[in-house]
Amino acid sequence: MIDLINPLDRDALREQVRTALPFPHFCVDDFLNQSFAEEIYRSFPSYAEAKAVGREFAGVNEKKKIQITDSTKFAPAIARLNSLLASREFVELMSDIFGIPNLIEDPALMGGGIHETDTGGRLDVHVDFNFVEEKKWHRRLNVLIYFNKDWKEEYGGNFEIWDKDVKRCYGSFAPIFNRACVFATSEISFHGVTPLSCPDGIVRRSFATYYYTTEAPPGWNGKVHSTLFKARPEEWMRGSVLMPAENSVKHAKHQLRSVKDKIKSLMGK
Repeated sequence: MIDLINPLDRDALREQVRTALPFPHFCVDDFLNQSFAEEIYRSFPSYAEAKAVGREFAGVNEKKKIQITDSTKFAPAIARLNSLLASREFVELMSDIFGIPNLIEDPALMGGGIHETDTGGRLDVHVDFNFVEEKKWHRRLNVLIYFNKDWKEEYGGNFEIWDKDVKRCYGSFAPIFNRACVFATSEISFHGVTPLSCPDGIVRRSFATYYYTTEAPPGWNGKVHSTLFKARPEEWMRGSVLMPAENSVKHAKHQLRSVKDKIKSLMGK
């Protein structure tokens, strides 16, 4: 199955990852075998079809984006891609390139799977959640593969890599067909997607999968957090007003759920 990926120069990628700033990453084009990539491209659902079976985001930080994590909903070609990225050969390849031993693939695709973003959508700069409490897994690696043909610069939707203070953008990659971007997740791996302004009917499509370890990453301070968003330097209103308001709403909902759970627990006794 690994032969569905075009040959990768391990040594070159290992060196690229080692020297990459501000955190380990690489992006390569023509990642998958061309015919396989074409088959996947033709298999993506429309935005409306994806909305019917997936989860749509409509918040301040993430909106007009649909996520399908249930692999039983994948078309055969996308299911094969999912199996490929979960294969022991591929996981060990990524482990070798990034120097992260004992990587674990995620059958549940938490936060991964099919991603589709419509015009007007966005994903603010953020660092990912770092721990899965139920499994005691530490988040370590993201793999993103894009399936967009004839993508124009004015459409936006670039994958961006930022420093930990979100002051300097170190890389901006258009989500072009068969491009893969892979990066190590950590407390400084801030990344995001620029707002989309593509014509109606054109949707940004990608497939994402994430990897974990049972061992804590070097230097981990023991603090568990969910996804943390930051505004870009020019986004004063978002950083000073919209994001704090969104966080307050999320906190209130979390507190309400906690109270409800406690009441249910007491009633159960």
